Amino acid sequence: MANLTPQQRQLVEQWAAEGANLNQIQDRLRSECETTLTYMETRLLIMELGVKIQDKPRDVPPEETPVPAPAEAAADGEVAVADEAAAGSASALKVSVDEVPVAGAVISGRASFSDGVTVQWFMDEQGRFGMRGPAAGYQPPAADIPVFQAELDNILQLRGF
Repeated sequence: MANLTPQQRQLVEQWAAEGANLNQIQDRLRSECETTLTYMETRLLIMELGVKIQDKPRDVPPEETPVPAPAEAAADGEVAVADEAAAGSASALKVSVDEVPVAGAVISGRASFSDGVTVQWFMDEQGRFGMRGPAAGYQPPAADIPVFQAELDNILQLRGF
């Protein structure tokens, strides 16, 4: 591990208490203490010292219009959400979750949009979201996107993501 003097260790603890993140601590070690550590070494040093890095304050998201509560899940895991823009029509957004995620994904499923097109959606281990449509460049109807996002967010929260 890093061979830091007790004074340097105190400096690291002080910087963390002042709200410095790992990158800032790493940079200050290099510039002020002439000690070069990798990001991982800096992270391990913080753990070794028992220092808690303060989380950034999160911005409060702007108030959104209330999203209708999602419908109950059917036995096959499919959820139907009425599309507000298509009120009065027979079209609805349907989102389902695969029992076994597709390769490379931690969770996946299908979404049927109000235009009748079904796409596959997935989230990988880094939390990156993706969709595969029937044709390259497919864009879901604009009115379906906020409803789909809200439903997907609800599904991910219910499943611990």
